[in-house]
Amino acid sequence: MLAPPRTRERYWLYSLLFALTLTSTCLVGAVMQNDFERNVPFELERSLEMWGYFWNHPAALLQGLPYSLTLLLILLAHEFGHYTASVFHQVDSSFPYFLPSPILGTFGAFIRIRSPIYSRRALFDIGIAGPLAGFTFLVPALAVGIAFSKVIPGIAREGSEHFGVPLLQWLLCHAIFPGTATVDIYLHPVARAAWVGMFATAMNLLPIGQLDGGHILYSFFPARHRTVSKALCILMLPLGIFWHAWFVWALILWWLGRRHPVVNDSSDLGGERRTLGWVALVIFILCFTYQPFADGGL
Repeated sequence: MLAPPRTRERYWLYSLLFALTLTSTCLVGAVMQNDFERNVPFELERSLEMWGYFWNHPAALLQGLPYSLTLLLILLAHEFGHYTASVFHQVDSSFPYFLPSPILGTFGAFIRIRSPIYSRRALFDIGIAGPLAGFTFLVPALAVGIAFSKVIPGIAREGSEHFGVPLLQWLLCHAIFPGTATVDIYLHPVARAAWVGMFATAMNLLPIGQLDGGHILYSFFPARHRTVSKALCILMLPLGIFWHAWFVWALILWWLGRRHPVVNDSSDLGGERRTLGWVALVIFILCFTYQPFADGGL
């Protein structure tokens, strides 16, 4: 089958969004680094107040590079995992669009699939390639970041931003700081960047709609995709007790994420892809936390 003609790329837009995201993540990272060095908890309000300072002193943004480059590397790996799988299967897709944000520096990144996907194997490969690639970079970044972290009793309970602790973080914290409670570990900005990567990975692996997890679910069980998506949106509602944004996500995914483009293919995925499906589930469990941001958090 001939590859579909590629759409003319808007490189200026990719570059502009990446540059804006690099700037916003450096800004947040610089505030995180400064707070880390002073042994005070990270405050989102302070990072917003610092925009004027960094406008007048742009060199200070260099302090945020450890956080920024770590996070952007994880997101780049994730999106280029999707892109590479798309190229392999001759599916027309865009380069990554990065989304800058004053909250943690970014709302993530995404690629656009611009041509139909004709096989379940291609759908599966494109869906899982992103989480696998991002996780490959995420784990060493988290381990290195935790190794550079500090033990300050009760630091995680201070300040206005209270971050949840995914299972992977808990395991590495206890391996690197045995006998130390996670609430007493002040994460280095590199580890916090990996935390954002874990959060993005877990959200993408939710088996709903056209999220990465939704693609994986559809490739295995196309007839059950819609039912499972609806059921999980409903099950997300009780989680709103722990993090109010779950209510919003449930409504958004219910409205936008129930449908999936039809892939008319009945071929079997094969044993290797089934194994990778289980790997994706393990990654989701390691990265997911039902309360990403506690009371007073984002």
